Amino acid sequence: MKKIFYLIFSFTFFLHSFSFGQDSGFARDGEGVYAFLKRNNRPGEDNYEKFIQLNQGKLGKNQSLKLGIAYLLPPPGENNETTRNESSNKRTEPLFGDERARYTIKSDRLKGTCFFLSSGHGGPDPGAVTTIDGVELHEDEYAYDVTLRLALNLLEEGATVHVIIQDAKDGIRDDEYLANSKRETCMGAEIPLDRKKRLQQRCDKINRLSRKSKEKYQRAVFIHLDSRPKNQPVDIFFYHWEKSAKGKTLANTLRKTIHEKYNQSQPNRGFDGKVSSRDLYVLHQANPVGVFVELGNIQSDGRDRKRFLDKNNRQAVANWLCEGLIKDYQENK
Repeated sequence: MKKIFYLIFSFTFFLHSFSFGQDSGFARDGEGVYAFLKRNNRPGEDNYEKFIQLNQGKLGKNQSLKLGIAYLLPPPGENNETTRNESSNKRTEPLFGDERARYTIKSDRLKGTCFFLSSGHGGPDPGAVTTIDGVELHEDEYAYDVTLRLALNLLEEGATVHVIIQDAKDGIRDDEYLANSKRETCMGAEIPLDRKKRLQQRCDKINRLSRKSKEKYQRAVFIHLDSRPKNQPVDIFFYHWEKSAKGKTLANTLRKTIHEKYNQSQPNRGFDGKVSSRDLYVLHQANPVGVFVELGNIQSDGRDRKRFLDKNNRQAVANWLCEGLIKDYQENK
């Protein structure tokens, strides 16, 4: 009799444990609450509020997720209103590629904002070039991939987003070695080879769009990879125009956010990313407040390489930049 009771007890415990496991989950590196809930089929603002209530005391600063923590999930299928909202908030952006073209606006945290995202180089200019395992890799491809990932994140948070440099074929890609091309355009216009004309072209495009935009909060983000000797790895660093106080604030907010994210995901790593002013053409010719982001040294064979080769790292950087932009907006409302 005792043996039968033990078996029944064990089986009941197993079912309980299994059921509990289905209602909890672990965050991925660089993942925010909305992305975590979406991955676990609990999208929507109502599920976000329930999640915060369920996990009080487990979350980090600004409701950030910590690695290694089992987070309770809201019960599935209870919110019919969320399901209806999800359906009405579906959008399509072909630039993201076939697999990611369909996305959902899952929050209004960035409603009333407008972002102009410009990845470096493109078209006839590949930017910095390096060779790994006999494969030639170009700066513009990796900067473009991170830019698209950031654009998708911002759109999902309710922002208006203009992707300035575009490739009609290359969407968001998960490959380690991204194939090179010269297809990139400036929103459909051929990119000139002359450097000054090339930069002026994207600034003119940004300024025209900015004048037409109704949003008061507008930010331009220029994303690049640096090129230095192989023995000089660098963390993500930021430039602002010296005459732009808001640009300086934006750059510092982004740096602080990424520093905090690295401390959460890799506590013993440290972070040496810098913020400095620089008289870059795009920063003083583009009208919206701007920031110039260097993702690392493309030539380095250290952690810089891991940052841009690994799809998960490219996504983490995009997630962190998005969180930084959200913070900047919240502080400038």
